Formats: sequence, C-alpha cells, structure tokens
Amino acid sequence: MKTNPPPTDDPKSDEAAGWFDKPENVRKILVGLFGACGFFVLLDVIFWITGFDKHPHFRWEQWPGFYAVYGFVACVLLVLIAKHVLRPLVMRGEDYYDAEKPTASKNDDRPSTDA
Repeated sequence: MKTNPPPTDDPKSDEAAGWFDKPENVRKILVGLFGACGFFVLLDVIFWITGFDKHPHFRWEQWPGFYAVYGFVACVLLVLIAKHVLRPLVMRGEDYYDAEKPTASKNDDRPSTDA
C-alpha cells in the first residue's frame, strides 16, 4: 500500500518536506552547536584558571581556547586553498560538455563509427 507524502509549501513539489527544510529546526541545530562550543571553551578557561594540567607538549597548547582557534583557522584555510588553488586546477570550461563533435561530411552516406 502506497502512502501519500505530507503536503509541502511548494505546490509543484512531489517531495515531502525534510527535517532540515524547516528554519526552526536549523536554528535548533545551530543553537546546540554554538552552545556546545561555548561550553567547551568555558570549560577550557576554567581548567586554565584552576591550574589543571592538561599535559601539553608545547606551551601554546596550555592557552585557553587554543584548539578552538586552531580548528577554526585550519577549516578556513582548507576552504580557501580548495577555492583558490584546487578549483582552478580541476575546473573545466563552461562549454566543456557542449563542444561540437566533428560530424561526417554531407556527401558521406555511411553511418558514423564513433562510439
């Protein structure tokens, strides 16, 4: 037995609305992520204030929020390198798939043997 999907805001769409299509659900996820990040940075500051030894290998690993900043900078650098270095290396021209293929001459009645 086939069930009909629930109606969506778009009358032309045959797809059911997904959980992430609702702005309030996206907001819940973002609030949760930002809250977790804030909690862990606050916890790191508390460890720093109380003198909790995290057994760092380098001195800068003791700084509060170091790994949060390190992760953010690394993510931004990955995106910038992908956009400005890798994209030009692998990008094709706009008409790459629309380029005209060579055709047989008008006087040739034989079918083309191109695969």
